Amino acid sequence: MAKAIMVQGTMSNAGKSLLTAGLCRIFKQDGYKVAPFKSQNMALNSFITEEGLEMGRAQVMQAEAAGIRPSVLMNPILLKPTNEVGSQVIVNGEVLGNMSAREYFAYKHKLIPKIMEAYHKLEEENDIIVIEGAGSPAEINLKEEDIVNMGMAKMAKSPVLLVGDIDRGGVFAQLVGTVSLLEEDERQMVKGLIINKFRGDKTILDPGIAMLEKKSGIPVVGVAPYLSIEVEDEDSLTERFDRAQEVGQIDIAVIRVPRISNFTDFNPFESMRGVSLRYVSHLSELKHPDMIILPGTKNTMEDLLWMRQSGMEAAVLKAASAGTVIFGVCGGYQMLGDTLSDPMGVEAGGSIKGMGLLPMDTVFEAEKTRTRVRGKFQPVSGILEGLSGVELEGYEIHMGVSRLKEGAAALTEIADYAGLPRKKTDGAYKDNVYGTYVHGVFDKEAVAKAVVAALGKKKGIDTDEITGVDFQEFKETQYDILADELRKHLDMKKIYEILEQGL
Repeated sequence: MAKAIMVQGTMSNAGKSLLTAGLCRIFKQDGYKVAPFKSQNMALNSFITEEGLEMGRAQVMQAEAAGIRPSVLMNPILLKPTNEVGSQVIVNGEVLGNMSAREYFAYKHKLIPKIMEAYHKLEEENDIIVIEGAGSPAEINLKEEDIVNMGMAKMAKSPVLLVGDIDRGGVFAQLVGTVSLLEEDERQMVKGLIINKFRGDKTILDPGIAMLEKKSGIPVVGVAPYLSIEVEDEDSLTERFDRAQEVGQIDIAVIRVPRISNFTDFNPFESMRGVSLRYVSHLSELKHPDMIILPGTKNTMEDLLWMRQSGMEAAVLKAASAGTVIFGVCGGYQMLGDTLSDPMGVEAGGSIKGMGLLPMDTVFEAEKTRTRVRGKFQPVSGILEGLSGVELEGYEIHMGVSRLKEGAAALTEIADYAGLPRKKTDGAYKDNVYGTYVHGVFDKEAVAKAVVAALGKKKGIDTDEITGVDFQEFKETQYDILADELRKHLDMKKIYEILEQGL
């Protein structure tokens, strides 16, 4: 059976996901068969496996780092927030239903058999399991029947590495405070502390480390640096949203709607020299981009109302009339149509007017579409005509069905749908407005390059020097860089000792 080690944090966004991925890569490089595991993930960024099952993207990223195929076994419970107090609950990749926070808190212990069934299957198939916690193990109000932090560590009999974020300040209080709030048996499970996101001269930190070890009674097994690498982030806490709004030769603006999901769809543009990818949530940030993207969202109708109330919709309509390329993905694509109807109350219920940029109507249905797809762009006219015939692949994950009306043409032809060689069309375009249900539509280098070349041609810019990269190959190099840096700054000998000794 596999040995386990668990990464917990003093807070959300302390760097657990990245450190878990880095350890997965290191163990893989050292010749072990390794898999990530997170019993419960709360995120709007999700992924569809080859089996058509839904899981969190963080575990997909970690599986890539481990060199294995993503599986829902790695994330048996996914919570996708639908509002401030409720979430869609997904178990083993399939929708269980919507629950309020209170309902889920009372129900979650019933999911323990599902969690352990998934974990034991991974145990049988691997040498090492790297488990990721969620938030903090010291959330006193959530400790009862915990299934994702110390509760999971106990079920897996896994030693714990506790990670604190020094970049936000107060890292010593984070770590000592978290340890002190644990029960005695839980404190005994914490075998190492990691200070994460450090910048500067580590020797200045050494006296603090000595005091930290004395007060906690736990060794510090590493001071990991602040790393500027490009891997997919877990949730809306991503630092991508806070980056400066510099404008490149080719400028692409993504509307940051309140319930944005699967924003990793646009990462390929970030690796292209001369291209700026900006997330904007205020009119003052929009400026005059070459392309505006409306991204996926967990609640299309409510985010469309936000667009309307904030003035962002009017700005997009004005840009569209001026010839700016507008591209919608999934929920963003649905917004571009004439109407959105929710007769079954899947989202907000009722019907609302869409943006009217694509002649189509969307009706939300109870059954969720979840599938991998592969195909190519149809013959496309207009600014993005260079996409014609270019191959694409990705996945669909949505509740609505959109039906085109006269005046709109399908954007893509899907040849491999749900693992079956049957054809269907997807998406729509009209003039300079395009939309698709396919997440990952820009992942293939040829697609991203064709888009940038078309935008450059419209501006009279030669984009030959604006080169893209093979995104999959690029991610592989980033995982290797992550592993190399962590080897320099973590005491891997001590971590292997902790792994071998277990509990």
